[in-house]
Amino acid sequence: MSFAGTGVVAIWHDLLPEAKDEFYEWHNREHMPERAGIPGFRRGRRYIALDPGPEYFNLYEADTVEVLGSQDYLLRLNSPTPWTKQVVPSFRSVARSICHVAYSDGIGQGAYLMTVRFDVPSAARADVVKGLRQRILPPLADRPGITGVHLCLADEAVSKMETAEKKARSEGTQVPTWIVMIEGCRADYVRTAVDAFVAGLAALPGAAAVAPDCTLYQLEYTRCKTPWSAG
Repeated sequence: MSFAGTGVVAIWHDLLPEAKDEFYEWHNREHMPERAGIPGFRRGRRYIALDPGPEYFNLYEADTVEVLGSQDYLLRLNSPTPWTKQVVPSFRSVARSICHVAYSDGIGQGAYLMTVRFDVPSAARADVVKGLRQRILPPLADRPGITGVHLCLADEAVSKMETAEKKARSEGTQVPTWIVMIEGCRADYVRTAVDAFVAGLAALPGAAAVAPDCTLYQLEYTRCKTPWSAG
């Protein structure tokens, strides 16, 4: 389906092996319900990697990018709970982007999702966005087994804001600037669609030298406003 709003938080990370049991309890029982309860947040999802790459991918959908820079959200980021302070230092190789949704189309949530991270020279940005939205992405949403195709562009200023939660991590945080997500019913459907996307991206003027970073994930958990709600 299309994303539930025009704002997205996308987070990739690894985790110390000894912290996994505590991470799952914290993330399922406290962190994701807390985030989903923030005004303007619609849905949170957690995925686990099936390819080499960051082990976890977390995706939050919000009404707008402004929600993701709001006092309600910043209050949470600057007032981490004791449980959050205990778990977050075990994160490794964190990448986090607060994004505007530039394109989103689909018919539902898929069990498999591949993230494609890349960068485009600033001079080519407008042309590449236009080419992706008008030519490359729409046909992918119609492919067999594909349930959603999305393009997200990072708001770098908001993404780089310093918060107490960010400072609690033991390492710095990267900010991917261009993110395509393709989700579907089966891993092979998603891989084939991503192959088509990467070929289409390379054919766009200004994007020929782009080297996408692709990782396939499987859905582990979804949280909306309440455990039983669809939104």
